[in-house]
Amino acid sequence: MVNKIGIIGGGYIGGVLVHEIVNRRLAREVGLCDPAPIPNPNDPPDRQAVTAKQSVAIGKCLDIAEGLPTVGRDIRLVGSKDYSALRGADLVINTAGVPRKARPDGTYPTREELLAINLKVTKQVAAGIQEQCPNAIIVSIANPLDAIVYLLNKLLKPPKNRIMGMAGQLDSGRYRYFVAEAANVSTENVTAMVLGGHGDDMVPVRSACQVAGIPVTKFLDAETLTKIETRTRKAGGEVVGLLGFGSAFVSPAWAALEMAEAILFDKRKIIPVCAYLDGEYGVKGLFMGVPCILGRNGIEKIIELDLTDGEKAAFAKSVQSVRKTCDEVEQMTAK
Repeated sequence: MVNKIGIIGGGYIGGVLVHEIVNRRLAREVGLCDPAPIPNPNDPPDRQAVTAKQSVAIGKCLDIAEGLPTVGRDIRLVGSKDYSALRGADLVINTAGVPRKARPDGTYPTREELLAINLKVTKQVAAGIQEQCPNAIIVSIANPLDAIVYLLNKLLKPPKNRIMGMAGQLDSGRYRYFVAEAANVSTENVTAMVLGGHGDDMVPVRSACQVAGIPVTKFLDAETLTKIETRTRKAGGEVVGLLGFGSAFVSPAWAALEMAEAILFDKRKIIPVCAYLDGEYGVKGLFMGVPCILGRNGIEKIIELDLTDGEKAAFAKSVQSVRKTCDEVEQMTAK
C-alpha cells in the first residue's frame, strides 16, 4: 500500500479509478480533483452561486467514503475543484480531457479543435502536478493519448522512466478478449501485444499472440485474425457508438490500475506502455506503445521485440502518425 494516489478528472474513468483503488486497498489516501461543475457566466447570479458550491470530485469522494464502513476500508478520500487534492501524491493518474461530443446544433468539433482544447487542459494539469506533487510517477489516460503524454513530458521534464501513457494494456486487453471469444477459450489463456500509437495505426502483433503458449495461428485462420485486428483498432469507437456518449471507461481504468499495481508492488511485470523512446525501435523523442518492465521506479526497462517485416512496416507507419500529431502539438503550443 502506497501513501497516496492522485486522480485528475472526476468523470466516468476517474470514478472507477477511485472506487477500485479503495476496494483494492492500494493507497492510504486518494485525492480526486476536477473543476466541474463550472459556473456558466450567462446564468443568473444566484444560479452561478449554487454551481460554485457544487463539486463532482468532493461529491464522489463523500459518496465512496460513506460506504467505507460497509466494505471495511480505512482509507482517506480527498476531493477538490482545484489541484490541492493531489498534494503529496506518490502516483498520479491523469484522465482530464474533453470528449468529442455533439454541440447543441448537432455539429461536432474538428479533430484540431478538440486537440487545441485538450492541450489547454493539459497545460493546467501539468501546472497542478508541478505545484502539488512534482516527484510523482505519472500515468496518463487522457486522449489524444500520444499528444497529451508528449506535452506533459515537455512541460514537466520528469525522468523518462516516471511518465507513461496508458494505451497498450487497454488495446492488448481488447485484442486478447476478441481472440479468446473467437477461439472459445479462457481469456486467461491468451497473451498478446499491441504496439504503436493509440489510434487507427496501432499494431496488434500477431507473431507475439499466443493461446496457452501456442501460436494463435493454431487456433484461428488468417482471415479471422485480420478481422480481429481491425476490430481491435476500432474498439474504442465501437464502444462509444453503442453507448451513444463519452467513451469506454471501465476497461481503461482497469488497464491503468494494472500498470499502477505493477509499479506499487514492484512486480517487474511486462506490460505494453506508451513510453518515451530514446533510440529503441529506431525512434527518438516520441512516446510509443512498446512492451516495458514496470516496477517501483516506473519503467524499469523497454523490451525490443523481434517483429516480422510486415509488423515493422506497420510500426513505422504508426510512428509517422504519432510524429505528425506531436508536430501539431509543437505548433499549437508555440502560439
